[in-house]
Amino acid sequence: MSNFAPTFANFEIPSWFNSELLVGMLRGIEKEGLRVRPDGYLAQTPHPAKLGSKLTHPFITTDYSESLLELITDPKKSPKETLNMLRQLHVLVYQGLPEDELMWPLSMPCMLSSDDKDIPLADYGSSNTGKLKTLYRSGLGIRYGRRMQTIAGLHYNLSFGDTLFAAWQAHTLQVQTDKQAEAQSLADFKNAKYLGLIRNFKRLTSLVLYLLGASPSVCPCFLAGREHDLELLNDATYYKPAATSLRMGKLGYTNSVQEHLDIRYNYLPEYVAGLRRAIQTPHESFQKLGLNDEAGNPIQINDHILQIENEYYSPIRPKQIAASGETPTEALERRGIAYVEFRAIDLDPYSDVGIRLSSSCFLEVMALYCLLNDSPDLLPIEEEELAVNLERVVNEGRVNGLNILNNGIEQPLQSWMLEHLEGMRPLAGLLDAHYGGNDYRAAVALMQGKAGHSESTISAQVNADSERLGSLWQLGFTLAQQHRDSLLQQTLSPNTQAKYEVLAEKSILQQEELEAAETEDFMKYLQQYR
Repeated sequence: MSNFAPTFANFEIPSWFNSELLVGMLRGIEKEGLRVRPDGYLAQTPHPAKLGSKLTHPFITTDYSESLLELITDPKKSPKETLNMLRQLHVLVYQGLPEDELMWPLSMPCMLSSDDKDIPLADYGSSNTGKLKTLYRSGLGIRYGRRMQTIAGLHYNLSFGDTLFAAWQAHTLQVQTDKQAEAQSLADFKNAKYLGLIRNFKRLTSLVLYLLGASPSVCPCFLAGREHDLELLNDATYYKPAATSLRMGKLGYTNSVQEHLDIRYNYLPEYVAGLRRAIQTPHESFQKLGLNDEAGNPIQINDHILQIENEYYSPIRPKQIAASGETPTEALERRGIAYVEFRAIDLDPYSDVGIRLSSSCFLEVMALYCLLNDSPDLLPIEEEELAVNLERVVNEGRVNGLNILNNGIEQPLQSWMLEHLEGMRPLAGLLDAHYGGNDYRAAVALMQGKAGHSESTISAQVNADSERLGSLWQLGFTLAQQHRDSLLQQTLSPNTQAKYEVLAEKSILQQEELEAAETEDFMKYLQQYR
């Protein structure tokens, strides 16, 4: 007896849908990467001045640590344009890095010192906004340890044009005389459909981890003082022989405090209320850490389950662009969902920019598949099943004959994946019809090959190459040097180079203006958040 409604059963492309409705589809990438020294240890140098201000630069910033670069593209009209901009940002970074520094190509860090204090917090300057960003990171460090925050990933942001939603809503109104549907604004309709996409993506996260997971192993430094059941691959690498993405499992970006939050994605007010509840609820273990140190300096924003919305770890998020002074949930509440952020993506160490075109195209086909399929409410009982599947695929995704749970029933992972990829093929054809070429169909065919042959996955390749080269660190270092050499051979057009140089200078001036205009005492400013 199944516990929840079946999803994805015999998917057919809806009658109202055609490739012309893909007009207005946009995608952008946020990609993190650690700066490392030539000896492999984390760079201790400040963010390179040549790259501008990390507080105000629109495309080049840092995430948790001063050494953790984050590169952000504009939303673009095609995957190729997005990857092209991401590549330009990588070229700029290498032009601006101190000599010999490298961008680490793996999601999992290597060669961290045994002292957390050697992982420098990102410093955003003396404005209250900047200080709050640094304080948030200090809070993450004392709550979860700084080394967890050095894990890098890639976020793929995607939105569909209003023409698609308008056509869908018009069709819905034709086939049902539902008073509630008639009263629904386009914005509400879009919110409902984007949340449906998110629920279905959560149902398929295991597929993404198997196909794109690239963190089957870690360096010993990452495990210092932690309980684990990993095996030694060689003297300098711990692994699980059939793991796909340890980054997404218990060893990586997980958080036992958040496991029982019950934040739901069935309708937007419910999601917003769930997040706010977590921000407003104190947590005993964080209360014990205290708000300030002995000298009275703040060490975390508050002692609640979440300091701010961004602390909530989820493989996918609904997003809206927040205005100055607006929180992410306020932006969602006022203007609805503008795009979705896919977060379950490891860096692809074999790509000089962390992601290949085939992976981009696959994620877009899958997003469309998740959007157009029925998506019943996602309730805690199904969430528990999905968590079991995720843990199985993280740790043993490439085991021959591995089963996952599907609606309460054990099913072979391989047949489950192939079934979904087969369902995506017609959508890949429509995307190719819209963009021209064969990239989307080729991407799905490639993923079908990986689903049928686990040795062709990125995670299998990482293990094989780590063994061949002697360690995961040696693999990361070799690839980092290759990527640097290839990126430094690429030049930007004089126009593009000049545009980015002006942007960097402008960002530094903007930060200086912010700091000069600051009048409010930081503790008073912080009190509003507490």
